[in-house]
Amino acid sequence: MIIDCHGHFTTAPKALEDWRNQQIAGIKDPSAMPKPSQLKISDDELREAIETNQLRLMKERGSDLTLFSPRASFMAHHIGDFNVSATWAGICNELVYRVSRLFPEHFVPVAMLPQSPGVDPATCIAELEKCVKEYGAVGINLNPDPSGGHWTSPPLTDRHWWPIYEKLVEYDLPAMIHVSTSCNPCFHTTGAHYLNADTTAFMQCVQGDLFKDFPTLKFLIPHGGGAVPYHWGRFRGLAQEMKKPLLAEHVMNNIFFDTCVYHQPGIDLLNTVIPVRNVLFASEMIGAVRGIDPESGHYYDDTKRYIEASKILSAEDRHQIYEGNARRVFPRLDALLSSKGL
Repeated sequence: MIIDCHGHFTTAPKALEDWRNQQIAGIKDPSAMPKPSQLKISDDELREAIETNQLRLMKERGSDLTLFSPRASFMAHHIGDFNVSATWAGICNELVYRVSRLFPEHFVPVAMLPQSPGVDPATCIAELEKCVKEYGAVGINLNPDPSGGHWTSPPLTDRHWWPIYEKLVEYDLPAMIHVSTSCNPCFHTTGAHYLNADTTAFMQCVQGDLFKDFPTLKFLIPHGGGAVPYHWGRFRGLAQEMKKPLLAEHVMNNIFFDTCVYHQPGIDLLNTVIPVRNVLFASEMIGAVRGIDPESGHYYDDTKRYIEASKILSAEDRHQIYEGNARRVFPRLDALLSSKGL
């Protein structure tokens, strides 16, 4: 089985964006604030959105199952207050759940959280629990910077985040560390802010001792880990200067990387530097990079091609990247698949 651990509902029907725009307008004019019940998206509309986009490409490219979450750039936690984010997260999570019900063999839900800058993360717990208990979510996306590029939140190693970590450990859920839209003009959302956040999250974990307090907590750092694999020697050296244990012991039992790297040399570097057990297959297709690479003639985000073309991965390595590691990092996914005899 080929499991894509990083998919977003980037092709949701336009009614979702229209409702969100009305909600944003309602922040200044409460009389214009729409109710969740005003959003009308039929099952047929969801089927069309999925069948003509994600599912079509999954079949063409040879992947079987996608861990599916709301569109990351649309989370936009910096907009409005907690109530705005809570309502928006609830709507987006329900839509992803509906997709998983319509296509249970191909999509499994991952939840976004109703984070808000300066607000206690404990306010996210109700939505997290609902998504696990009612929607069958197997993971969450955790935004380390709800401010949208201004980095006003404490590091991920700070006790500020403890309420969420405690629930993740309780439910055996991993967290993908994924920022949202940048509202800071210095940082392009997908070309800078995303990769900055991936790198920053890893360095925060190197600086702290988070996994001594939460030894079973798992973080999935997307986009191939940002700059981490390319500068592995730098991180090893910095950890050494900080008198931290070797990275293999300090963080690599808890941190994992995906394969959303959009050229062959990048994938080869990732799988040369990072142990195979820490790499999970992903494409984030119909995401940040949707075009065709003129050098190869194939879509940049067709990442399975890079794994297949690798000259350093064995058949067993590929199995671990495609399936084995995802089932280990996402225990609830493994339980779901096992219940189906898979």
